[in-house]
Amino acid sequence: MTTPERTVPSTTADERSMLEEWLDFHRETLAGKCAGLTEEQLGEASVAPSELSLLGLTRHMAEVERHWFRRILIGEDPGGIYDSEEDPDGDFHHGETDTWAEAHDTWQAEIARAREIAAGLTLDDLSTGPHRAGKTFNLRWIYVHMIEEYARHNGHADLIRERIDGATGA
Repeated sequence: MTTPERTVPSTTADERSMLEEWLDFHRETLAGKCAGLTEEQLGEASVAPSELSLLGLTRHMAEVERHWFRRILIGEDPGGIYDSEEDPDGDFHHGETDTWAEAHDTWQAEIARAREIAAGLTLDDLSTGPHRAGKTFNLRWIYVHMIEEYARHNGHADLIRERIDGATGA
């Protein structure tokens, strides 16, 4: 497996730079887990009965980026990308016509929008969007949560990739 280069987080950066570098590291890790695979491999479910696939994880992370940075942090209501009331897990339920190119482009667009939003805020700025539990979050908390979300799903991606073609690590 040829792994795309990842940003190596600094060991001495200030708090904000470190959080952003670790988030980018994990974003790039997921992209690396998907690199070099065919459409069929990217859509292949991990292990029955799970529907979890690398394509589904990528679509899910596009939804997660949108949810935390747009809906929660700044109160936009952009609607779901893949999720709906009829299928709240639509990000994981892809069909034969769903493609890696579309999922990747959508995910990258959500990452770009998240960076744009965060650039105008401080780590202590509070969210303005509605959360189902009525909580408010600062940007620092959202960064840490996003790092955790990617790290957990990158573990899933590592296992899925190993099952597909034996590639491990990175």
